[in-house]
Formats: sequence, C-alpha cells, structure tokens
Amino acid sequence: MAIVAAAQELSQDNSNLMPLNKNDHITYPTNKLQLAFFRKTIAQKYTADQIKKVIARAFDKYNLKDVPFEFAVTSNSIMGDEIELGSDNFYALYSDSANNQNYVIPLSVQDEGISDATSAQELLTLIVPNENNFIWKSMSWLIIGAVVFTVIIISTFFLTVRALLKQKKLSEIKSDFINNMTHEFKTPLATISLAVDALKNEKVINDRSKTEYFTGIIKEENKRMNKQVEAILQAALLDNESIKLDLKKVNVNDLITNAINNIELQIQEKQGALQLKLGATKDAILIDEVHFTNLVSNLLDNAVKYSKDNLLIKFTTQNVGDQFRIRIEDNGIGMSKETLSRIFEKFYRAHTGNIHNVKGFGLGLSYVKTMVDAHRGTIKVESTLGKGTTFILTFPLAK
Repeated sequence: MAIVAAAQELSQDNSNLMPLNKNDHITYPTNKLQLAFFRKTIAQKYTADQIKKVIARAFDKYNLKDVPFEFAVTSNSIMGDEIELGSDNFYALYSDSANNQNYVIPLSVQDEGISDATSAQELLTLIVPNENNFIWKSMSWLIIGAVVFTVIIISTFFLTVRALLKQKKLSEIKSDFINNMTHEFKTPLATISLAVDALKNEKVINDRSKTEYFTGIIKEENKRMNKQVEAILQAALLDNESIKLDLKKVNVNDLITNAINNIELQIQEKQGALQLKLGATKDAILIDEVHFTNLVSNLLDNAVKYSKDNLLIKFTTQNVGDQFRIRIEDNGIGMSKETLSRIFEKFYRAHTGNIHNVKGFGLGLSYVKTMVDAHRGTIKVESTLGKGTTFILTFPLAK
C-alpha cells in the first residue's frame, strides 16, 4: 500500500496528459502526440534523493518508518529492462532474491494508440532487505506478550487445579479425622455408660469387689479419653509453634529403657518380643525429656499397632561419628510407597481395610517428625509392604 501510494505521487503529473485521439497518425503526429512522445520521464523529473523522500513519506504514512529499502526506476521497453535511476545499494541487493523481497509497481500507463514496439513504461522497483527478519522484529513485543499471557493463563490454571486438589485432600482428611475421633470417643463413652448403669444395680453396690471393678473401668476409660484430647491439643500447639522445649543434657539410654518398660505390657498382649541392644557408649544429648520420651513411645506404639502374628521389635542404639543413632525395626505389615511418602502428614493414616481397625488420629508420626526436627535430628523410614518397617533417628551428641 505504501509503495503504490509513492508510485501514484511520482506519476501524478504524467497522468494529466491528454490521451491520443484516433484521428491522429504516428507519421504526422499532432501536438498531443508530440507531447506524448517527448514528455519527461520520472527519471528526468526527479533525482534519486527526491524519489527516496517520496517513498519515505509514504512509508511514514503507513507506520513503516524504520523499514529499510532500496529502489530503482526502470524502463520496460522492447530493448528490455533498463535501470534509469536507483539507490546506492540497489544493485547489490537485487540479485539476492532469497533474502530480500522485491516489489514492482508501474509508474505510468501507456497512452492509448501507441504501440508496444515504440512505447516504454516506467516501473518503480523497490527492495526490502531481510523482510522476514523485520516482520518478526516488529512482532517481537506482541509475541513476547502473547507468550507471557499464555504462561500466566497456564500458571493460573495450574494453581487453581492444585488448590482444588489440596482442598479436596483437606476435605478427605477432615472427614477421616471426624470419623476417627467419633469412634475413639464413642467406645469409651459407651463403656463408661455401661459401668455407671452397673453401679446403680443393688447387687453391685453391696459387692465391694464389683464396685471397684466398674469404677476402675470408668477411670481407665477416662484416662484413655484424656490421652486422646491431649493428642489433639498437642497438635494444635504444634500448629501455633507454641511448644517450648526444656532442653537438658540427658543420658538417653535410661529414658529409652523407661519407654520400653511402659510398652512391654502391650507387647505381651500381642504375644510378641522386643530385642533391646543399647550399643551406644556415648548417649548424652540435649533433649526435652517429656517430648523425647513421647516420640520414642509413639514409634514403639506404632510398631505394636501395625503388627502381625509373632511380633518382633528390634531396638538398637549406636554411635556414628559425633551422632547418636536409634534404630527401631519391626516385622509388621509394612507400608506401600504411597503411604511411605505421606506418613508424616498430619491426620494421615495408612488404611488397612477397615478405617477403625487401628486406633488413633494420625497425629503420632507428625508429632514425632516435629520433635525430631526440634531436637536438630533427622528421621529416615525404610519399609516393605508385608515385611515390616524400620525407623532410623539420628541426633547430635551434646558437647
């Protein structure tokens, strides 16, 4: 469009000449025919700089100010194409048609009645070097904007989907937690209710041994509920980072022995065995005695809960450099890869068929991981489904 506009401006004066009448004869030309033959050509009327300015003005009009170009005015006659006038670099670029785009526009229309053999038509030939590069360069901001906008849309879609999946996961965790909590509290409440009804019976009231039996049941079930409430409150404190550790330099072999003594009764009920090997000669660690005992007890409790027949727990300690290492190995049901990757998530529980066949809220291992981190330790889990699980805890020795 810009080149056509420039060609029209250059040939404007020539188009005003009168066309040749049919009565005129070439042998005896009239004044009009003489004017047609002897009028000035574009190359005669304009200099190269003037033509360049006309083309540049047309380019500016169509927002092509920065587009480079070379041009030539040629005469298309019986003798062939002749270059009448051209810019400095036109000849060098004209032969390279692979990289440069050529545009050819007529500058004047042949007068009627003049044969092709005697007439010549001027053409404006314009070359745009590396046109494709210029087009891509001019579109670069649009392309960058489109890419950025596309990335934003994809990122937004990804974040939205991830948020939806996270909300779905939280909803499932919430439902599992409510189901587990309802079951955990429903059983002791029902037991307490039955025990209270039994205590109202006159035969039981008059029998001291039966009274002590039923009051003992109520006390144990009450302790059980308190323990569950404490676990939930403890989880809330962990969320708020409100737990402050009372760190002291302690020989942990003694604490481990006490924790094992407290769980031996459960192991005996399962008709299992526990092998203890305190091989660490250096066992002084900066710990909070209460929380450290709890984390060891939670790991042992898990080993008992998820056990099979012939339960066997191997508890060993050893020194590795300046580290104190605890290894707790069981021959229980083990875990799948999916479960293994999520065991430290709060409220997550590995299902073994019935959701209530193993008691708990899914807070134990989350608490263990938090406490290990709080004591500047590390925890590693190895497990094979159907064969058992091994927890390896490492803590820095006190200096």
